[in-house]
Amino acid sequence: MPPAAAETVPDEVGTEEDAGPGPRAGAPARGARAAGAAALLTAALFCLATALSRSHPFGPVTRNVVDLGQQYLPYHAYWRSFLLGETHGDAFLNWNSGFGSNFLGDIGTYLSSPVDLLVVLFPADRIELALYAVTAVKITAAGAAMAALLLRLRPGPWPVAALLGTAYALSGWTFNFGSTVPMWLDGLVALPLLCLVGEWARTARRPVLGPLVVALAWTANFYTAYMATLGAAVVLAVRLLTAEETATARRRLAGALRAARGVLIGVGLAAPLVAVVFLGTKTADPTPEVTFAPAAWTDVLARFLPATASTSSPALFIGTPALLLALTLPFNRAVAPRVRAALTAAVVLVALSLQWEPTHLLWHAGASPNGVPYRQAFVLCGLLLVAAWFSVAGGVPRPAALLAGGALLGALAWAARGSVDIDRWTFPAFGTAALLALVAALLALAAARKGTTGATRLPSARLLPLLAVLLLVAAQAGEAAVTGKRIEERQRDKVAWSPRTGPWHEAVAREAARADAWPRHRTDPGEVPGGNDPLLVGGQGAEYYSSLTSEVTSRTLISLGFGSYAKGRHPVTLDNPVTDALFSVGTRIRSRPAEPVRKDAPPRAEVTATTVPVPPLVTVRPSPRPAGPPGDSAFARQERLLGASVYELPALRRTGGTLTARCPAGSQVWFWAPEYRGTAALAGGEPVTFDGRPPAVSAAMGALGTVPDSGEVRIALGPGGRARLPRQPVGCLVRARLDSAVDRLTATGATRVRTTGHTVTAELPPGSTGVAVLAVPRVSGWRCAAGDADLRPARAYEGLVAVPLDGRTGTVHCSFRPPGLALGGAVGAGALLALAATGLPHRRRTRG
Repeated sequence: MPPAAAETVPDEVGTEEDAGPGPRAGAPARGARAAGAAALLTAALFCLATALSRSHPFGPVTRNVVDLGQQYLPYHAYWRSFLLGETHGDAFLNWNSGFGSNFLGDIGTYLSSPVDLLVVLFPADRIELALYAVTAVKITAAGAAMAALLLRLRPGPWPVAALLGTAYALSGWTFNFGSTVPMWLDGLVALPLLCLVGEWARTARRPVLGPLVVALAWTANFYTAYMATLGAAVVLAVRLLTAEETATARRRLAGALRAARGVLIGVGLAAPLVAVVFLGTKTADPTPEVTFAPAAWTDVLARFLPATASTSSPALFIGTPALLLALTLPFNRAVAPRVRAALTAAVVLVALSLQWEPTHLLWHAGASPNGVPYRQAFVLCGLLLVAAWFSVAGGVPRPAALLAGGALLGALAWAARGSVDIDRWTFPAFGTAALLALVAALLALAAARKGTTGATRLPSARLLPLLAVLLLVAAQAGEAAVTGKRIEERQRDKVAWSPRTGPWHEAVAREAARADAWPRHRTDPGEVPGGNDPLLVGGQGAEYYSSLTSEVTSRTLISLGFGSYAKGRHPVTLDNPVTDALFSVGTRIRSRPAEPVRKDAPPRAEVTATTVPVPPLVTVRPSPRPAGPPGDSAFARQERLLGASVYELPALRRTGGTLTARCPAGSQVWFWAPEYRGTAALAGGEPVTFDGRPPAVSAAMGALGTVPDSGEVRIALGPGGRARLPRQPVGCLVRARLDSAVDRLTATGATRVRTTGHTVTAELPPGSTGVAVLAVPRVSGWRCAAGDADLRPARAYEGLVAVPLDGRTGTVHCSFRPPGLALGGAVGAGALLALAATGLPHRRRTRG
């Protein structure tokens, strides 16, 4: 710890200003040392927290909580296969999921960070380790970037900058949200980088590199990059108002305009991807509107403390030593008054903005999110660490400032004591860290006094600053490790989890690879633990979980009897012979656990694969289409799309918890009730569970058994709550009728189907008339044509892609282009020209 600047710097002198627009002497070396130390400490502590919680890869217990196991792990598995050229689709289209989905939009949402490329360095059966490495590298990069930024904002001791960089990277936001939503971590990295871009704009430096950094941040994850951009704007405003280089209104305006230009060019360069994602959200299955309800202030204050976890309050823990330093800033007279006022006001206003609905909507681009409402909290964590750095960079704050900051810290902890977010580890960890920080401050002050009396040659004078730093590291590191351990343990106990990947997934993947016959027919991998199965194990099924799941996909599949989670954005597979015929699912893989599924071991399973005749991927239907069976049940919709009556839809009688009806002997009884939660059992059969929980979960259609020779159907209901049934919940499938329909569609369907990454070409029987139907949901972006005609937006046939036929052509061709690609490309080209127009004059001036 350096001598306290408070002993030698007058109050009216601001030591925060740069020495000039150019780099300070020795600054790059100090920045590199701080970044390197922060990276090493961050990586070590993150791995230590994982090990203490006994989580994979340093323990046997799964880390795959909620969407980490259901979305991000499967996406990274598919990304690895895609990068290695092992998938049927390309960057435009994913043939594996949702019977065909917009992959470029998913790349921009989940996979566009450069760090995600690391997955290719890991074998397929180590994808969990690959995702953990991606997560750790992003967190480590955030710590290094923040440490380097702090030294750029103001000179000071690089070890302290490294420690505060680690505090930023291992904040409560990181452990509670970022480590389980890896793409949000790109925003954590982006904030200090964008603040650095602001510094370059303020001092008229690096006009080309600045927009490129913005473009990288927005490409990696534009959602959190948007929040980081707002946060960087706050830091830039503080710097424009307080730094010496921008002491005049003209210079402030020039700096602000340069920053705005850099952001606009950078966002424009990222537009080819951002536009696709933006338009993808417009066609995505809408989630229910959310009304923001601010968290209780007791809970907000509690989240500054260690080992607290919640999804309904902002995760603001940065470590007790770092928080104490931030709280000393308003009272630290060694810092220029304008800096104290501006930074304190920025922190307070941003904190208040988390709790006010208009600013909450501003942080989230106008839409209150489902799930975690405080996704922008990492910005406040970053501002607090900037405040801490300005208070300590010139030396240990004076005792009066330390006492005032300590009093605020104590009051915060006392006010938070009744919060439901407090853990049994919170106050022991807080008290220990506070004590170590206090001792470190006393040692540093003692060293400062020796320095001012000329006693710096004494051994104790040289050892005291080192001991102070070591104590600070111990306090910060201990709290971070405990916080990470407890948050991970509490998440596993309180939220849904998926088991680790292992023998079950590997067995299904082998069967899917063996049976793959694309595009002759699809292979559906069935249900494996975790979700998004085709991304993880291969095949081409309905399972698909994305923020960009098209409303057309989810509504079409749900209307046909498929189930869904996540308010419709996660359609799941349906083991039904009619829908298999409709979507050309020729091979279906079925698996069941061979032992109880546990958190601390990869599951094993018994796996079988069955192949049956199905129509080709492209079939021909009459036009105008024949009138289908009446009704709005999934059975009627299946029959209309199939073009044949294959179900008997009996009249039902309901007596209490029993349904009775009559159906043809030997037919298969299917039960469909999307909102029903409970069991249904055919007399003499095993009960089948249905888990409808509207609007979040829609129960899939399920088979109950075979109708006995008597033709009597008796279904016993065992609901967990009130039984909510549709008007036609039961259909009896007559297999002979379905076989006839399959034979007819096969005979009149495509004789040959060829696919590339995002195109389909089908050869039809000569003289085909009516409508060619591609067994793919008609999502926005499909363009089709018959014969040599120009491609036009595809038509829809009961929700699927359709192409009119006139009997004169024997081929149809369809191609998918993600909506927004052309617009984004045009904007990107314009931004590239603007970048060149900015950079060339600067280069000439530099050479001159």
